[in-house]
Amino acid sequence: MNDITIVRALHVVSVVLWIGGVAFVTTVLLPAVRCVKSPQERMQLFDQIERRFAWQARVSTAIVGLTGFYMLYRFDMWDRFRYAAYWWIDAMVAVWLIFTLMLFIVEPLNLQRWLLAQSASKPEIAFKRVEWLHRILTFISVITVLGAVIGSHGPF
Repeated sequence: MNDITIVRALHVVSVVLWIGGVAFVTTVLLPAVRCVKSPQERMQLFDQIERRFAWQARVSTAIVGLTGFYMLYRFDMWDRFRYAAYWWIDAMVAVWLIFTLMLFIVEPLNLQRWLLAQSASKPEIAFKRVEWLHRILTFISVITVLGAVIGSHGPF
């Protein structure tokens, strides 16, 4: 087994854990929290649960970034960023960058406090914003994964 086989496997498993977790939060957790808690309690419960997922998301995105850039380096694929046919590589980097910034910078510094403050004064609006943010992130992530699989393995 060579290095690229191990790196590719780590990359795929990490994407599954990361994007699968985001999809779970979006399609299962947030709707369940909406049904079982009052508007005032929703953000607190969501915050408690999401903190447990944050470590998994941070580790997964870090591994995805390291393995993804290693594969770009190892196969010398930097020129693919210049061609529209490889849009999915740009999309993978963009999605990774959005989540990395959110998980490592925005959320720890500001987002968590801001959302909890918003949920104290406008709980329904704060929770709707969280739901929409997760829906958008899930949608672009799924489109990116589909594009990456089709683009890297061909449509047939």
